[in-house]
Amino acid sequence: MIVQGTYTVPRPPDRVFAALTDPAVLQQAIPGCEKLERTGDDEYNAHLKIGIAAVKGSYVGKVRLSDINPPDRFTLHLEGKGAPGFLKGTARIELKPEAGNTQLHYNADVQVGGLIAAVGSRMIEASARKLAGDFFQKFSEVLQRAN
Repeated sequence: MIVQGTYTVPRPPDRVFAALTDPAVLQQAIPGCEKLERTGDDEYNAHLKIGIAAVKGSYVGKVRLSDINPPDRFTLHLEGKGAPGFLKGTARIELKPEAGNTQLHYNADVQVGGLIAAVGSRMIEASARKLAGDFFQKFSEVLQRAN
């Protein structure tokens, strides 16, 4: 499944990039994130409690960053599993300056399996878009509070 979008963040790209790679900021912004800890250079473990449609559950996963080119872009690799199923994907994040703000473009390729997959691709895509929107809204709020 491909999930892509654009979001405007009211901060310059260098600040947005730094925040997107800061576990403390991300833990506050990721919906359902209970724990996000650095395990190595550009690697993290995550514990999430989220629901997709009627399927709710806890997930444990790993996140790794690659192709890092601050403040312009990076690639996010993620995998997670829990009782409701598994998730594996890659997302390309690109940041572009725009009048003191940042245009953030994301393009993710995600595979799901288990009970989550039974929900159906249309419902999963809608849930993924909602989670992305919730993340970027909260992320912007966290950045604004930092000033």
